[in-house]
Amino acid sequence: MKAYNYRKVDAFTSGISLGNPAACIYLDEGQTLTDAEMLEIGKQHKDFVSEVVFCGKKDNSSFDLTYFSSECEVPFCGHGTIACMYSLIESSPELRMTREIAINTRQKGKLTIFNRIPEQNAVFISAPESLYHVTPVSAGEIAKNLEIDITAISGVYPIDFIDAGNRTLIIPIAALENEISIFPDERTLRDFTLKNDIDIILIFCMDVKDNKHKAHTRVFAAKYGYLEDPATGSGNSAFGYYMLKNGMWGGEKITIEQGGRDMVFNIVHLCAEDGKLLFGGGAMTRIEGVYYL
Repeated sequence: MKAYNYRKVDAFTSGISLGNPAACIYLDEGQTLTDAEMLEIGKQHKDFVSEVVFCGKKDNSSFDLTYFSSECEVPFCGHGTIACMYSLIESSPELRMTREIAINTRQKGKLTIFNRIPEQNAVFISAPESLYHVTPVSAGEIAKNLEIDITAISGVYPIDFIDAGNRTLIIPIAALENEISIFPDERTLRDFTLKNDIDIILIFCMDVKDNKHKAHTRVFAAKYGYLEDPATGSGNSAFGYYMLKNGMWGGEKITIEQGGRDMVFNIVHLCAEDGKLLFGGGAMTRIEGVYYL
């Protein structure tokens, strides 16, 4: 039996919101896991966390990160990265003094962690470079699979398909009450996303519950074994690129509220610095111990 350092961490917590849970496996020097073992750990965490993050230390300021859900490897997991790195920095006197930390993700390459815990109680991550794709589906197909009337989709903003870590179908919804009340069938949505090579679906509304936030979003991730992601780094990064592309945002510091009507909304921070899109948030370690495989 092998033992690994383990934490369950909730990312993007804000006030009384619960955030988005991730399991973090921290590999000591010399420890390794096969893809089959990582997938097995992901399966063991189904319905407990959205994704499992596997973190290996390269040196004092550089780490390798790999992500698995209960279904498959995930190209990039924003909330898992926030959870993993916030907890790691917070628990290390040396890392607390480090302003920038390099991470290497297996599918999305090198990214930078910006430690802003001292002043903002948050860590920020440079989002993967954006890739813009042709939207593979029509508004009618989207409405059918989201189980909404096509008139609920806003005509003010375009439907788009942007990869900022995950291939994200972005859909504008006209009214906030409609947007927070959409609860599609998970199996139907999974089949729809697999058929069209979509990783996640982000719906948004520019109306918000709290006017201090820029927009309201929700993210569906049925491909990865669960219907809804309560707080999302890669999805909101794709949405940030979407807003820049469509002249809806100038890159200044903003916050996005995320979640359905049945939850306290989580908060995701976005900004653009030196030509890079950053997303960020805080986190809370809920469980710490040893994971046996």
